[in-house]
Amino acid sequence: MAVAAGLLAASPSTAQQSGADEQAARPWMDTALSADARAGLLVQALTQDEKIRLVHGELAIPFLGATVPPGALGSAGYVPGIERLGIPALQETDASLGVANPFNVRPGDSATALPSGLALAATFDVTLAHDGGAMIGQEAWRKGFNVLLAGGVNLARDPRNGRNFEYLGEDPLLAGMLAGASIRGIEEQHVVSTVKHFALNDQETNRNWANSVIGEAAARESDLLAFQIAIEQGRPGAVMCAYNLVNGEYACGNDHLLNGVLKGDWGFPGWVMSDWGGVHDVDFALKGLDQESADALDKVAYFDKPLRDALSAGTISQDRLSAMVRRIFRSMFAAGLFDHPPVKSPIDYAADSEVALRVAEQGIVLLKNDQGLLPLAATANRIAVIGGHADAGVLSGAGSSQVIPRGGPAAVVPVGGEGMLAPLRKMVFAPSSPLKAIRAAAPAAQVKFDDGRYISSAVAAAKWADVVIVFANQWSIEGDDLPDMTLPSGQDALIAAIAAANPKTIVVLQTGGAVAMPWLAQTPAVIEAWYPGQRGGEAIANILFGKTNPSGHLPITFPKSPDQLPRPELPGIRMPQGQRFDVNYNVEGADVGYRWVAARKLAPLFPFGFGLSYTSFDYGGLSIAGGQTMQVSFTVRNTGKVAGMAAPQLYLASAAGQDEVRLLGFDKVSLAPGESRRVTMTVDPRLLADFDEAAHGWRIRAGTYAVKLGNSSRDTVLDASTAMDAAFLKP
Repeated sequence: MAVAAGLLAASPSTAQQSGADEQAARPWMDTALSADARAGLLVQALTQDEKIRLVHGELAIPFLGATVPPGALGSAGYVPGIERLGIPALQETDASLGVANPFNVRPGDSATALPSGLALAATFDVTLAHDGGAMIGQEAWRKGFNVLLAGGVNLARDPRNGRNFEYLGEDPLLAGMLAGASIRGIEEQHVVSTVKHFALNDQETNRNWANSVIGEAAARESDLLAFQIAIEQGRPGAVMCAYNLVNGEYACGNDHLLNGVLKGDWGFPGWVMSDWGGVHDVDFALKGLDQESADALDKVAYFDKPLRDALSAGTISQDRLSAMVRRIFRSMFAAGLFDHPPVKSPIDYAADSEVALRVAEQGIVLLKNDQGLLPLAATANRIAVIGGHADAGVLSGAGSSQVIPRGGPAAVVPVGGEGMLAPLRKMVFAPSSPLKAIRAAAPAAQVKFDDGRYISSAVAAAKWADVVIVFANQWSIEGDDLPDMTLPSGQDALIAAIAAANPKTIVVLQTGGAVAMPWLAQTPAVIEAWYPGQRGGEAIANILFGKTNPSGHLPITFPKSPDQLPRPELPGIRMPQGQRFDVNYNVEGADVGYRWVAARKLAPLFPFGFGLSYTSFDYGGLSIAGGQTMQVSFTVRNTGKVAGMAAPQLYLASAAGQDEVRLLGFDKVSLAPGESRRVTMTVDPRLLADFDEAAHGWRIRAGTYAVKLGNSSRDTVLDASTAMDAAFLKP
């Protein structure tokens, strides 16, 4: 026993010696050093072959003839580690709305499915965005992943964009702040997050050949500003460059965007990875690309043999290769991939499901509520629920962001088609039945369901009912844009017929973006539920029956029709695949969405920022201070009879004598009846400035600046003005 005790007593020092020996052999494992210093030490230990191995990844799903590589979990991508140096593999998964499992490559592996990005944006809640990111990051870490292809921040320039549902709306401040908060939540879980798709990837039609044409100032004040804010707020480890061209150069080989703006002006320290199949030449390495993703999808694995050849020829330097790898390592150390590697472990799905419910409830937007039809009384006698597969579940968007929800899909409807994304073209319904939730909310009512396939039977159900709840869906998918803004499959005609049969008709929209509503005048109540995630049915019922007070606000403008858009016809829609075409974003420039309709004095169907509540809010005590920094304070009070959440929005009205409309600030404030709160907003000076191309920076003109405070971009209730000093800011 004495010997055993002696051995036990010696074990701590032995362990300490072992740790010291490891640190001496691997000095980059010294956690007292900065991420930059650790990355530099590790790069010095690599051979050229090892460096090359780290700058091109493998496809890790059985797709287009590929197989899952040894060591890969089965996901979007995989970069093998280097065991001799303790470098972990990069296990990459799509995770915009939850941890994806494409083609069920990991049999039976499901994840918490959040509502769409637009639903999150409609919450106007930065804290909730952080919580959603943290939830996804934690689930990914416990599944063994350490890189998330998340952080979509492309602006909604066109409501027909098939990928709008993934993104965060049309305003750079709102999108950037929410994306940044979500990214920060992910990175705090010791997981690298991307921000994507850099940049101006604002439509899906022929996205590999679309050339986004835009001036420097317009880009800086819109799409690029959204990315800049997201990067500042979230500090992502990686930026994913886009498929499209920008001003004639592919985004993944765009020297101005990657070297000039991202790494130069913004000082981004992380790495740039390509989108899957987005590399077209080895010289993209010279133009700022650091890593080729899923090289099997490119014409050639450019960052493998062609890169070796370029290094031998001297057209790409060893220093550039080392810099590429150093950026990857820097982000890995900063996020904790070396010090806190993923551990496959149990996941608290019940707690995560509550996050999904909170996003769904706060993201639902009450668009219309005439005569106080909502909330419905629990004592309603006869309720007809019609259409939208409401008996099964709630709709989700499709593409690489598709999540297999907990419990599995309630229904899957294959759509088919051609092209690389054909296997992903299927409508997936999350198992959260609105019909079931409505019956639970009104147990004494007779609730009849009609699938809406035939107008005659739907009208009969509507005539039978005291109140009708009609569900209307618009499905969208990555890779395709929508042909127009109408609801598909004759749903507009269905709604019109139902509304004519019963004046108490409520429309629940589940859409990927803005839709036209030719029946709006005939329907007293409309809610926009977006794609509401795995607790969506419950969230919708909670809103309908008043268990939850709606607090969502539109993160996009709802135009009346495509005629109100900068490009009424979708660019490239008539072009064959493989033929380049221009998308002229100089038409609107930085005037995206609400700024476009304001500049053109158009009246949209619903404005940016719009959203009704079951209570009322009053704003007062507006004060403003200017000079070098603008700060605005005000009081918001709940003047109604029920608790609710206000989303105060501050807009610029004019700048130094020039009319402008820009979102300057927003907040989400929860208030009990009669409660008030003082809110202070400090305005980002770039939102008061114009980008000066000649001087290469942001310029604030001296003069008087007027602001307006209110509930939407068109419903402002207070105004104030102040003098601002002239200022010049770095880009």
